[in-house]
Amino acid sequence: MRPEELSGDIVADGPVLHHALTECEKIDGRPYDIVVMLQPTSPFRKPNHVTAAVQKLIAGGYDAVWTVSESDSKAHPLKQLVIKDDRLDYYDPDGAAIVARQQLKPVYHRNGVAYVMTRDLIIDKKTIKGEKTSFHVIDDLLVNIDTEFDFKLAEFVLQQEQSTDQFAL
Repeated sequence: MRPEELSGDIVADGPVLHHALTECEKIDGRPYDIVVMLQPTSPFRKPNHVTAAVQKLIAGGYDAVWTVSESDSKAHPLKQLVIKDDRLDYYDPDGAAIVARQQLKPVYHRNGVAYVMTRDLIIDKKTIKGEKTSFHVIDDLLVNIDTEFDFKLAEFVLQQEQSTDQFAL
């Protein structure tokens, strides 16, 4: 149902959502106020994660709310390195001053659980992150499946949860 130019490995979410929203509105004959994008790569999503993001968008008057998780300090941008001409360097020069994780300000990453956006943001501004984008932090254990390792990790987490549930009876 998607045009070929909106298919493939490196197509941005914004144009895809714009197309899907306009097509759904044509089919249904009515506009929608809010769009919720749920990526299939987040199998441990819970209904309350999505509900909280939608409620925050509405209550706060935001143009978008993204679910995020705190990044492990090992993945902090100031601890990242790059390789240039066979030499190692800091991704950010400020990283040279970091000697302990306690110096790091928390950073967050998109976890793919839910992106909640207004129609205006998608249709008029043609983006999924506006000037009034907020967040909903999820502290639950999540796995965002992008690699075969992530898939195996999700299977492991699921097995652990199932074995824990058996002992809870």
